[in-house]
Amino acid sequence: MGMPDGSIPGLYLLAAFDIINTLAKYPDIGLQVSFYEIYCGKLYDLLNQRVLLHCREDGKQKVNVVGLTETTVTSVKEIMSVIGSGFNFRTSGVTGANADSSRSHAILQLQLKNKHDVSKVIGKMSFIDLAGSERGADTMEQNRQTRLDGAEINKSLLALKECIRALDLEKKHTPFRGSKLTQVLKDSFTGNSKTTMIANVSPAGGCCEHSLNTLRYADRVKELKKDLAKNSGNQPSAKERELMLARQGNNVTKIALNQNTL
Repeated sequence: MGMPDGSIPGLYLLAAFDIINTLAKYPDIGLQVSFYEIYCGKLYDLLNQRVLLHCREDGKQKVNVVGLTETTVTSVKEIMSVIGSGFNFRTSGVTGANADSSRSHAILQLQLKNKHDVSKVIGKMSFIDLAGSERGADTMEQNRQTRLDGAEINKSLLALKECIRALDLEKKHTPFRGSKLTQVLKDSFTGNSKTTMIANVSPAGGCCEHSLNTLRYADRVKELKKDLAKNSGNQPSAKERELMLARQGNNVTKIALNQNTL
């Protein structure tokens, strides 16, 4: 998330600046934001009072989250305001390892759509904040619900790892239906997509075991070498390639310092 005063911009803020600046050249493209969480195998809309959602797979094997709130935004300030509102509804709790532990996976989606035909999605960027894996010792002294939360988190992370392994080994079947997490992330690993995993580890000696497990998990993702976009035969257009470009080193920190209202 970066620093609250904007002196160190987080990933959300960096992406917001890039997208808004790029869209200035494409007046026919609009931006919509959605934000939901996966808690105990169920989906909840963080932009609509945590209303229960359902994911469905259509005839083209595309996964859709039914009833998800999509908010149209036109500025960086609006994007960060929507994200801030969503975080207020995210599920958190106390464990033996953390006083304020995320008990859910949060998925933020920024979708580019044709203003004249909102059903046409031009591109999508997803930020997935995964809940950390937990040992049984971290939840032994907590209540039953906390232990169930931890078990569900570990189950979904294992399902994600199995999908990554299946893609890496080029198996005929990838178990995306193993959990709600892998089901909604299906399009992040197939077709014209670029996926990056960032592993958060602690320098504290007491977190050594957690850090090693996290690094092992991230290393497994790093081994995924299959060029899925190339093999799919569905190459992006020139406009889509521009919208997928990496950062060009512009001075976002300086810009963020001037946006103290964010």
